[in-house]
Amino acid sequence: MSRYRNLALFLVLAAIWGSAFMAIKAGLAYFPPVLFAAVRYDVAGVLMLAYAAWAADDPRPRTLGQWTLVAVGATLLIAGYHALLFLGESDPAVTSAAAAVIVSLSPVLTTGFARVFLPDERLTVVGVGGLCLGLLGVVVLARPDPGAILAGGVVAKLLVFGAATSFALGSVLTRWIDATLPIETMEAWSMLGGALLMHAISVALGESVGDVTVAAEGLLALAYLALVASALGFLIYFDLLERLGAVEINLVSYVAPVFAALAGWVFLREDLSVATVGGFALIFVGFLLVKRRAIRAELPRLRRSMGD
Repeated sequence: MSRYRNLALFLVLAAIWGSAFMAIKAGLAYFPPVLFAAVRYDVAGVLMLAYAAWAADDPRPRTLGQWTLVAVGATLLIAGYHALLFLGESDPAVTSAAAAVIVSLSPVLTTGFARVFLPDERLTVVGVGGLCLGLLGVVVLARPDPGAILAGGVVAKLLVFGAATSFALGSVLTRWIDATLPIETMEAWSMLGGALLMHAISVALGESVGDVTVAAEGLLALAYLALVASALGFLIYFDLLERLGAVEINLVSYVAPVFAALAGWVFLREDLSVATVGGFALIFVGFLLVKRRAIRAELPRLRRSMGD
């Protein structure tokens, strides 16, 4: 039965995180982008802190190294990633599916940053080829016109690419820093710290509460992102991370765009372009090339765990 349970939870997580791109797109019609992201993590951070107080032996960081982990999480994994993502998705040219596909490059970028900060993780020639394919996928998605390189759609997609880069760098640095912290505790404090940083960025950009339009659709989008995509989504992620391992759970990034595209089509009437599908295919093949050895090594264990 655990075989079907793990598969069901994996698909639920992909659906939750994939449809989150649609919820972001919907909510941006009512909230300024960075303020929207900040309020999302005000709510999610408080909920995650309550969960950490219940689940972790010590829900508060104690050492300088632990607070450094939180600072990296707050700056890169929460504030950097979400501020850039929400700003990018605020452009009408960036559909939910396109944003999800660009973000799915994050595992490939993670491997590239690991080569710099974690020398033991070496890339072969095939691995470098995989990174290049992934980058080509982003170019296909952005489709930059040399005569109009500053066009809104291109800049917005590059912002989303910057979000994926921020998340990838943050993921590597949290492994590079010589400190340990329960994941629930790190996530809770990173969410709260990231929310504070995004509030500061929002003020610097001239956003204000007066720019918010109070409407049922906007509040539903905020509730979905804070309660479902963040709080519930991370709880499922932690459970699957322990059961399946990092390689398998990373593959959720490649299933999520399917749900992002479907949610955007159903709720926002967004069209799927050939460039979106082609870009996703290139990024996916790039990931398989970069992670081919790890995936091949994990497959026997995964078959055994799925058969339990």
